[in-house]
Amino acid sequence: MTDVRTQSSTTNKVLGYPLNVWYVAAWDKEVTRKPMSRKVAGRPLALYRTEGGKAVALADACWHRLAPLSMGKTLAKDQIQCPYHGIVYNSAGRCVSMPAQETINPSATVPSFPVVERHRYVWVWLGDPTKADPGLVPDMHQLDSPEWAGDGETIYAPCNFQLVLDNLMDLTHEEFIHSSSIGQEELSESDFTVTHDDGTVTVSRWMFNIDAPPFWLKNMRDKFPGFEGKVDRWQIITFRSPSVINIDVGVAKAGTGAFDGNRSQGVNGFVMNAITPESDKSCHYFWAFMRNYRLDSQLITTQLREGVHGVFGEDEAMLTAQAAIDANPDYEFYNLNIDAGGMWVRRLIERQLESEGRLIPLA
Repeated sequence: MTDVRTQSSTTNKVLGYPLNVWYVAAWDKEVTRKPMSRKVAGRPLALYRTEGGKAVALADACWHRLAPLSMGKTLAKDQIQCPYHGIVYNSAGRCVSMPAQETINPSATVPSFPVVERHRYVWVWLGDPTKADPGLVPDMHQLDSPEWAGDGETIYAPCNFQLVLDNLMDLTHEEFIHSSSIGQEELSESDFTVTHDDGTVTVSRWMFNIDAPPFWLKNMRDKFPGFEGKVDRWQIITFRSPSVINIDVGVAKAGTGAFDGNRSQGVNGFVMNAITPESDKSCHYFWAFMRNYRLDSQLITTQLREGVHGVFGEDEAMLTAQAAIDANPDYEFYNLNIDAGGMWVRRLIERQLESEGRLIPLA
């Protein structure tokens, strides 16, 4: 189940972030004709839409005096105008107009980055553009599938993105941080398995014949009014390198075959998580809770979004509190059996950084 090496210690210095990958830059509804600013993997971006509705990501700095293009305005077709001296660029980042002169300096360009819109997100690729294969966008189809309903939000987390990955790969913390909603003793008492390949890590945990915690009891009663009794509960956490984690969660009436694939007597949700590094010590955490029952109920969608918002607010408080890491730069992290999934996540990120020649621990 676990590797004995997970009980060893490691430096608390976090790694950098890969660049030859797709990161979520924004929800699709956030990107409009009005430019917006968003820093991704250390790179400030100006995001906007062309008149035709195509999402664009340019470096957020004008060629002339580095003024933020996100403070500018969009013009005809695909153009954006610098707010400082009026220089105009197209969506490829090439200058198409300069004030007070007809001749355009051929070096007047700003970097433009590949963009893909998929699963309600705008994804951006900051690395080698020749490797920006849209087929590498992680599968998060539940977000826009007609067989699932739900909504989500964005958390700004003042910590390295890998701390959020650690948090999501080990859900035993629910017993202690989320005791009033989804936590219960069986989380620590139950066994789990960890599997992995070159790009994914999966942690699976099942709990049989237990009481449903408040969050899941409410969901069961949404589908089965007046439900009472024991349930079987599951958590199947799947990490896709370097920053997406989808969590298959749910409960079903005990002994009705959920473990063997028959979840008809239960409620099933997917917690969709995309964690985008902003800097070494901050990230944007895009999340949504999707369900496959009572799809027509906006009330349930709203209740679930607000409920999960409260749960994740507790996580946010703990992640922020981990500022103690900066105060103890020489301290080593010690790993328990429950960290097996998170350790494999770090190994995959290390391999990605190594393949890019960027495996340099951050101070």
